Amino acid sequence: MSAPLALRNQQIMMTFAEKYQAEIKGLIARFPHKKSAVLPLMHLAQHHYGYTSDEAMREVAAILDLDPTHVLSLAGFYTLYYEEPVGKYVLEICNDLACALRGADQFVEMACDKLGVDVDETTADGLFTIKTVMCLAACDRAPMLQCNLKFEENLDEAKFEALLARLRTEAADGAAGPTVVEKITAYAKSQ
Repeated sequence: MSAPLALRNQQIMMTFAEKYQAEIKGLIARFPHKKSAVLPLMHLAQHHYGYTSDEAMREVAAILDLDPTHVLSLAGFYTLYYEEPVGKYVLEICNDLACALRGADQFVEMACDKLGVDVDETTADGLFTIKTVMCLAACDRAPMLQCNLKFEENLDEAKFEALLARLRTEAADGAAGPTVVEKITAYAKSQ
């Protein structure tokens, strides 16, 4: 087994509560009620395990003294928590009625064709996952998508191809901006 793979397996064997012990303590201290830290802890758990697994949700619930069904309901409600592994870039395309009237359904088809995947699938290189979501509150700028919390609006085929090229370059260069988890850990450490 190669050294990087062995290290990754060791990190997964460590619970996220062990790995992020200081951050968890810092987050809980930032809120007036312990349970208010549930969403950022879910992000940390998702980052650690690669998705919001049942194990991750139970672990978050145990840390915060919550019923696991509460955490499960949050994971089911918010589209930023994934119940299966996803790519580095999650392309969440809004296709509710207002966006559909502006071409979102055709845009989803085109995006899937360009990446060679269906909705809820990840490209072979692990970079992109396409998901459809309901209402990102940018109906007047559809077709649009959210990629790792950043809106891309008024899209067409050329703009989508440019976005993919930019993201591939960013991934190759390691030049991505701070992730949600990096922002959460910085917030937890700033007191």
